[in-house]
Amino acid sequence: MAADAVPASASVMAAAATASAPAVAASAAVNKVTTPSGLIFQSLKDGTGVSPAATDVVKVHYRGTFQDGREFDSSYKRGQPAEFPLNRVIKCWTEGVQRMKVGGKAKLTCPPNIAYGAAGAGGVIPPNATLDFEVELLDIRR
Repeated sequence: MAADAVPASASVMAAAATASAPAVAASAAVNKVTTPSGLIFQSLKDGTGVSPAATDVVKVHYRGTFQDGREFDSSYKRGQPAEFPLNRVIKCWTEGVQRMKVGGKAKLTCPPNIAYGAAGAGGVIPPNATLDFEVELLDIRR
């Protein structure tokens, strides 16, 4: 066999992978919802049970990044989940986490108007930043 020849099985596998790539992308897009506020919610893993209300206290693990992928905060790195009343955080979280169920994981893309806006936050989040959060809902306290 010539050095540049590809075994038939490898070409069939490559063709199959290429053909299925749009299907995978389409299924990921199906899980992505843009709400009227501008939140982009994408379920990465569905949870079970009930969803939290805005007045509930939630326990979550999360990772926050800028659009370029730079991380600015992570409960995973601190080694401890965060707990807070859902109505005491940025609007993006209040809206997005209410779409989740315990055990679920989601990506929230938060435009500035439902994140920290023109003010930014604590010298870490610049003004008018769009933020990405990967959130894992661990528990709900009513």
